Amino acid sequence: MEASPSPQQSNVTAYGATTVAVITLEAFAGMWVNAFIVCVLCIAWVKKKMWNSNEKILLLLGCSRIRFACFAWVYQFISIIYPNILHVQTILQLLASCAAVFNYSNLWVSACLCGFYCIKIANFRNSFFIYLKGKVDRMVPWLLLGSEIVAWAMGIVIYDLHETLQRNNITATCQGNFWEVTITKDIHLLFSCFLSGLVFALPFLAVMFSAVFLLFSLWRHKRTMQTSSMKDLSMDAHIRAMKSVLSFLVMYSINFVCLVLTIIYAMKKENIITLLIYIYLFAFPGVHSLILIFSNPKLEKAMLKILSYMKCEFFTKWEL
Repeated sequence: MEASPSPQQSNVTAYGATTVAVITLEAFAGMWVNAFIVCVLCIAWVKKKMWNSNEKILLLLGCSRIRFACFAWVYQFISIIYPNILHVQTILQLLASCAAVFNYSNLWVSACLCGFYCIKIANFRNSFFIYLKGKVDRMVPWLLLGSEIVAWAMGIVIYDLHETLQRNNITATCQGNFWEVTITKDIHLLFSCFLSGLVFALPFLAVMFSAVFLLFSLWRHKRTMQTSSMKDLSMDAHIRAMKSVLSFLVMYSINFVCLVLTIIYAMKKENIITLLIYIYLFAFPGVHSLILIFSNPKLEKAMLKILSYMKCEFFTKWEL
C-alpha cells in the first residue's frame, strides 16, 4: 500500500517546476535591478549627504519592490512545492498580508513618482498648479508616509480577512451551519474586494491624470517652440518624464487585468493562462524599474558603466 505524502513532502508536477523556475528567474532579476537603484542612490547620499525628492521616491520604490518580489516569490514557491504548509493559519496570513503591503506600497509610491514628474515638469499658468510646483518638494515626504500608511492598513485588512475565513471554515466543519458561514464569507469577500479595488484604482487614476497633463503640457510647449523658432532643454525633460509615466500607465493597466484574471483562474491553477499571468506579475517590478533607470541620467550612466565593465571583463576572459 502506497503511503500518502506528508505535509513536508513535495509533489511537484512539470507545470509546477516550470512555474517555479520562471518566477524564480524573474523575481531575482527584479530584485537585482531594484537593488542596483538602491545602491546607486545610497552611494550618491554618502558622497553629498542628501537626497532630492526624486531620489527619495526612487529609493522607497526600489525597497518596496525588492520586498514585494521576495515575499511574493516565497509565497508562490511554498504554494507550489510545499502547498500543505499554507494550511498553517499564521504562515498563510503573514505571507499574504506582507506581499499585499509591499505590492500596495509599490503601486502608491509609483503613482507618487508620476505625480511628482507631472508637477515638476509640466508648465501651466494655473495658480493652484504654480502653488503645488513650489511646495511639491516639501509634500513628497508626507506623500510617501501616506503611501506606507495605506499599504500597511491594507495588509491589516487582508490579514484579518484570512483569519476570518479560516475561522469560519473551522466553524462550518464543526457546526455545519453552512448558510450562515457562506453569508459571512460573502460579506467579508465583498468588503475586501471593494476596498482592494478602490485602493488599487486610486493610484491608477493619479497616473492616468499625470500622463494626460504631461501630454497636454508637452503639446503646448512644442507648439510654443515651433512658433518662436527656439530650442528649449525642458523638451528633453518632458520626453523623459513622458516615457516613464506612459510606460507605467500601460504596464499598470496590464497588471490590473492580470490581477483580475488571477481571481478568475484561482481554481484552475495548472493552465497556460495562469502561467502567463504569473510571468507578467513577476516581470512588472523589474521591467518598469529598468525603464526608470534609462529615464534617469544618473542611474543610466551608472548602469552603462557597469555593463561596459562587464563587457570588457567578458571579452578579456574570452581572449585568454
